[in-house]
Amino acid sequence: MNTPTSQKSAARDFVTFWTGKGYEKGQTQPFWIGLLRVLGVENPDQGYIEFEDRAHIDAAHGFIDGYIPATHVLIEQKSLDKNLRAGISQSDGSILTPFQQAKRYAVDLPYSRRPRFIVVSNFAEFDIYDMENPNGEPERLLLKDLPREFYRLKFLTDTGSENIRREEEISKRAGDVVGLIYDALLKQYRDPTNPQSLKSLNELCVRLVFLLYAEDADVFTHLQFHDYLVRCEARDARRALIELFKVLDTPTEDRDPYLEADLAAFPYVNGGLFANENIEIPQFTDEILDLILRKGSEDFDWKGISPTIFGAVFESTLNPETRRSGGMHYTSVENIHKVIDPLFLDALKDQLADIKRETTKKKQIATLHAFTDKIASLTFLDPACGSGNFLTETYISLRRLENEALKIRFGNETQLDLGDLVKVSIGQFHGIEINDFACSVAKTALWIAENQMLRETEAIAHHNLEFLPLKNYDGIVEGNALRIDWMSLASRFDYIVGNPPFSGGKKMGAEQKKDMLHVFGKKWKNRGNMDYVSCWYKLALDYMKAQPATRTALVSTNSVTQGQSVPSLFGPLLKRGLSIDFAHRSFRWDSESNSKAHVHCVIIGFSCGEGRDSTKKRLFDGDNMSLVEHINPYLLPIPDILVDTRTQPICDVPTMDSGNMPNDGKGKLLLSPEERETVLRKEPDLAAVIRPFVGVDEFIIRKCRYCFWLVDASPAFLRASPTLRARVEAVREARLASPAPPTREKANIPHLFFYISQPDTTYLLVPGTSSENRRYIPIDFMDANTIASNANLIIPKATLYHFGVLTSNVHMAWMRAVAGRHEMRYRYSNKVVYNNFPWPEPTEEQKARIEETAHDVLAARDAHPNCTFADLYDDSFMPPDLRKAHQENDRAVMAAYGFSVKMTESECVAELFMRYRALVSEKRR
Repeated sequence: MNTPTSQKSAARDFVTFWTGKGYEKGQTQPFWIGLLRVLGVENPDQGYIEFEDRAHIDAAHGFIDGYIPATHVLIEQKSLDKNLRAGISQSDGSILTPFQQAKRYAVDLPYSRRPRFIVVSNFAEFDIYDMENPNGEPERLLLKDLPREFYRLKFLTDTGSENIRREEEISKRAGDVVGLIYDALLKQYRDPTNPQSLKSLNELCVRLVFLLYAEDADVFTHLQFHDYLVRCEARDARRALIELFKVLDTPTEDRDPYLEADLAAFPYVNGGLFANENIEIPQFTDEILDLILRKGSEDFDWKGISPTIFGAVFESTLNPETRRSGGMHYTSVENIHKVIDPLFLDALKDQLADIKRETTKKKQIATLHAFTDKIASLTFLDPACGSGNFLTETYISLRRLENEALKIRFGNETQLDLGDLVKVSIGQFHGIEINDFACSVAKTALWIAENQMLRETEAIAHHNLEFLPLKNYDGIVEGNALRIDWMSLASRFDYIVGNPPFSGGKKMGAEQKKDMLHVFGKKWKNRGNMDYVSCWYKLALDYMKAQPATRTALVSTNSVTQGQSVPSLFGPLLKRGLSIDFAHRSFRWDSESNSKAHVHCVIIGFSCGEGRDSTKKRLFDGDNMSLVEHINPYLLPIPDILVDTRTQPICDVPTMDSGNMPNDGKGKLLLSPEERETVLRKEPDLAAVIRPFVGVDEFIIRKCRYCFWLVDASPAFLRASPTLRARVEAVREARLASPAPPTREKANIPHLFFYISQPDTTYLLVPGTSSENRRYIPIDFMDANTIASNANLIIPKATLYHFGVLTSNVHMAWMRAVAGRHEMRYRYSNKVVYNNFPWPEPTEEQKARIEETAHDVLAARDAHPNCTFADLYDDSFMPPDLRKAHQENDRAVMAAYGFSVKMTESECVAELFMRYRALVSEKRR
């Protein structure tokens, strides 16, 4: 099976083989064939990639090193020693870089074979040029990074998403055009900061976009808006637009009979888009007029935009808050389908496929009518709809199913009622959005989607279908979804979908905290630490309890399935009947087209009562999908066993505590190496009270930091030091200024850390956060002289046996299942991970074996004194002796549990959860 894990392994072998090799003439073909096999192409040498195609260049000929027809990728290969950015002499005497050479070949290709991407390589490096932006900087991928970054070459094999990618590019370019027009118009307003003026500007841009789209998409005649406006001088454009807006909002029969011909030719639009006569429109300039006519109309074709993406890009472009953050936000079509496909679309596609296989024509026609009636009856709610991308993509998906059904009908039925062809309507789609401008963008995106799908239906029916006038559409409601009664919006919703706002418990504003209190009430346990998105889970289940046939799928930050959030949110919801039908385990949700801010998310599809999916559950993990009997809130295929916080270990093991917390007014008790040297030059006696201070970075990558450890320092010693007097006084002032009473109380002892847990013996240190790319969290013994910060956890009385069990794959599997995360990094905690961990009950012989293998792990580390833990525990570069030592330790610990070495991690976690449940039951007795 071609999985990310197998691809990573294949990529590692590929890098090992090709490192240091690279002769252009003799090794290009095996190199690229091997690379394509790594990416999952089974027989790339059987026509998938073409080599040495002749290219005609003026009077000479050249040869294209490689070309992939399916994905339109042109490859220019150079030898290992060649600089990919340097010019190379050509046979005609010209000096060209490899990319310039490839571009010259590309011009000679037929239009249908023009490259979408050009890749130039010297075996050790790949420069990837996106020909949608041929003058942009290339992406660079190094061969050595291939095992962890092979996904960046997915475009070589990704044939299915080419149209989506093209739509994304067009939509983002459309956003750029709108941004230029917006900025130019903004300068013309008397008060560009006035909220009402900004609201008018947003509405004006929505109207302009609709007009530019309409003249390209045959809603108007071609360039009708352009030709109307081009006759105006800049000083007349404002008046011309006001007149046009009024005409577009007036039915033809009610218009002035003496209206000028160019105005009278515009159709009646309706839909409320042009109804507001009080919109503030500034005077135009030559720059604004040129931007609309040239950039917006002449140089850009709007009919190719994706309304799903463009609605969000458009809203982000004109959203001042987003513009300040420097990014355009949108949810990709691919990610939307991760939600809607398993929720309902896959089942509808399967149903239509069954209808297509029906051989009895009469029965097929009857089932087609029933199918289209069914999809036309479905209703959808996105209770955090933003600019409507989930609703828009869902509408497009249903209309495409309807068009597929129409193709079959046109092949079988002799007479069709053209007036009844299209049954699916935007009226089936409802949304709630707190931002008024996003609401208007969502409506416009749906209207554009409606027009585009109508054009596809016309191609099937070979008949013109009327798009205008727009139907009044009030499905998008402006308001706070957490304060609106969802039951009041429609008689029922079949599906609730969406991507509610992400905001962690500690990052919520005052209004969001009020929303949480409104939704959950005062008695909900641990409400203050739950993510804001939890509100949508609660309200969706409230709705489904009243409408049991409804099913829901939400995108959430992965925090809802980790750590304390799981029992806090899902514990009560499970008791009320929530059942998880499908889920995507944590993955990176790319939601920005420009700045690419990454959020790590999960998708959870759930139901309640009669809406429960009785079939096997689908659990997605990256590119893998498993059919399982049950999915619990940790998104594991095991029963609903929830791990709550615990103040003491559930087993008889040493207590774990957090490290020492300075709370010292921004580092007044801490020192960098340079500060330490400066202090000791002035006051050498302070060496007695300066200790190494270890946070996560100091532990994992061996950064140096120090602290003043003044636990046993006498008042006379403190007063005698100018350095200590100044620093201690700064700590006292900082603590006194704190709003927290416990911190102010500690101002009485400003020379001491706020919280002290430092033992006077050797202790075991566990970093509070660690990369998810490590198979094992680095753990180590520390001497009593080294002060552990509160970013770490410490076990003062730990033995070699405890180290062996904690560093084993069994404990790591438990940690991965129940720990919280920071983005994707593991966030270890004593109250959830350590205190709930079910330890083994080894025999003396098994315990001795664990101690032996634990010692071997420490010895293997010591054999590499110049390596940091970051070096040693990078899974791609872990030394063989250390890997072997860990594997032996894993076997010893698994033997103590009675686990087979062939047990998978999920099977191991399932067994640990069962043991945990038994331990909890025993504690309660």
